Amino acid sequence: MPGAVDVMVCGVDEAGRGPLAGPVYAAAVILDPARRINGLADSKVLAAERREVLAGRIKERAVAWAVACASVEEIDAINIFRASLLAMRRAVEALSVAPHEAWIDGTHCPDLACRSRAIVDGDALHKVISAASILAKTARDAEMARLHEHYPQYGFDRHKGYSTREHLVLLARHGPCEIHRRSFDPVRVFFEKDLFSES
Repeated sequence: MPGAVDVMVCGVDEAGRGPLAGPVYAAAVILDPARRINGLADSKVLAAERREVLAGRIKERAVAWAVACASVEEIDAINIFRASLLAMRRAVEALSVAPHEAWIDGTHCPDLACRSRAIVDGDALHKVISAASILAKTARDAEMARLHEHYPQYGFDRHKGYSTREHLVLLARHGPCEIHRRSFDPVRVFFEKDLFSES
């Protein structure tokens, strides 16, 4: 129960800052110390199947959890750094239980109503941030798999929008689609090329 926790800490992490396409996601999690979850770790070191299993356990056993995102349009309008902080703030504000403190993975904190601290490599050091990294990553991967159904020519279900060789080849072949981030260099070059050709 929430009352059993002296200081209600939520872990916060994002997924999808680096990709050329798709929204950036963030998650906030308040773990219940009475309901242990074994195997929590930075989502990047876990196999996809393991992440899905752990995501289910986090959702079942956490005091509270929430996932939020910032859209491609918001990323292009305010930049990926600010959009990541915006997604984090939205995730914390969506929690059904208000935390006393937020531990953020990285070097910067979003503007929150509670105390916050940024922790470099927090997703590897603190289980509450690991849990947030797992929820953010699984939510974003699911969204990219859904978007693949709308834009199958780019292979989003495989590379999730990251700038893999396969993605760059397909981007060059088809040009960018609606969910590509125009503010990112490999995508922006297509719009600059169109601008020069028109002039």
